[in-house]
Amino acid sequence: MSADPAQKDLSKTAYDHLWMHFTRMSSYENSPVPTIVRGEGTYVFDDKGKKYLDGLAGLFVVQAGHGREELAEAAAKQAKELAFFPVWSYAHPKAVELAERLANYAPGDLNKVFFSTGGGEAVETAWKLAKQYFKLTGKPTKYKVISRAVAYHGTPQGALSITGLPGLKAPFEPLVPGTHKAPNTNIYRAPAFLAGPDGTVDPEAYGRWCADEIEVAILNEGADTVAAVFVEPVQNAGGCFPPPPGYFQRLREICDRHDVLLVSDEVICAFGRLGTMFGADKFGYQPDMITCAKGMTSGYSPIGATIISDRLAEPFYKGDNTFLHGYTFGGHPVSSAVALANLDIFEREGLNQHVLDNEANFLGTLNKLRDLPIVGDVRGNGFFYGIELVKDKVTKESFNDDEVERVLYGFLSKALFDNGLYCRADDRGDPVVQLAPPLISNQSTFDEIEQILRTSLTDAWAKL
Repeated sequence: MSADPAQKDLSKTAYDHLWMHFTRMSSYENSPVPTIVRGEGTYVFDDKGKKYLDGLAGLFVVQAGHGREELAEAAAKQAKELAFFPVWSYAHPKAVELAERLANYAPGDLNKVFFSTGGGEAVETAWKLAKQYFKLTGKPTKYKVISRAVAYHGTPQGALSITGLPGLKAPFEPLVPGTHKAPNTNIYRAPAFLAGPDGTVDPEAYGRWCADEIEVAILNEGADTVAAVFVEPVQNAGGCFPPPPGYFQRLREICDRHDVLLVSDEVICAFGRLGTMFGADKFGYQPDMITCAKGMTSGYSPIGATIISDRLAEPFYKGDNTFLHGYTFGGHPVSSAVALANLDIFEREGLNQHVLDNEANFLGTLNKLRDLPIVGDVRGNGFFYGIELVKDKVTKESFNDDEVERVLYGFLSKALFDNGLYCRADDRGDPVVQLAPPLISNQSTFDEIEQILRTSLTDAWAKL
């Protein structure tokens, strides 16, 4: 017989039965599992009643903030009316309405919406669709994908193959063949040969080089074998790399020149994270597909989507051609209803404009931390920033593996949480702290983040 949950030690039960994602389970053998039980606005609360500022919006998800009763009510209302029905050869009203709304938000002719339950599935969908599209249009050898170094695109086998983080891929190899990597847009770590006589790197020239390196990868593989390029508007892994000026315009030209599809992976960057509904809007480029998820419902129910251009969809709307792909819970009625209610909040409260109005204040507040010896770079866009940590600000020397283990994982991650800030301290790429608070955040939120970071980073420096 199961024990009364109210009488259980949730931490012990979590260790015994809940296999947490991307987690060293041994870490909790003799220490409690942090257990979050409630959220309100920009804060979450643990089972002991302690309050934490949610500096990561859960996982780049909770755009409208915690505790939105109207989103819970939208879910309950829909569950009472129609809790589930698949979109396999059938439709239901909320999926239809949401698809139309996403198409209206999306740039250009991206009018077809294929639903999934999360971002990795959306990426998987985009690659499969690209492969079949070229088969249907007489170019069956075009199946490869170019993506960027250190980029994260998901955990399914295909999405993981597109991911540019060797450490995440090694345990599961061999993966899906046909994926190749090009440089990302981390200007802080730009190759020395791109620097001018004064040691600085011109952002526009750097952007051209980064885009041209993707063309080099396409040509090296053979343009007749490359189906798509997958890029994020602001790359997440490695610590929030924004695009240099002109980068996406040049990348669009390259893709057009070689008949390669441009996929904008916006699982993080869509739905206000950068202050626009889609990151492509922020940087002024037209993708052939957009993958999205997370912020669509502010996390109140899971959903993902691949938004596809009419041009790519056209062959699938002829004769007996069928996209042989789908997910049981794709376009789920409850999730679709919650997404629509969440997008209503975006429009009613002007969340996108709020981010645009306050992004400079957020960045300016974080830039105060540059006086700390451990802070090498502060970068990002909208409400999405990374702080790169270094051992030497002048040489940009990073930590060695032992220092990362001891300072980043052994001290800083726990110290930030203990000091009341939930965010991400990670070394996928170089050691960084990432921040992406709910879109309702204001200057008081930014100040609180800066103060906790200042204390925690000062203490971390003393541990080196």
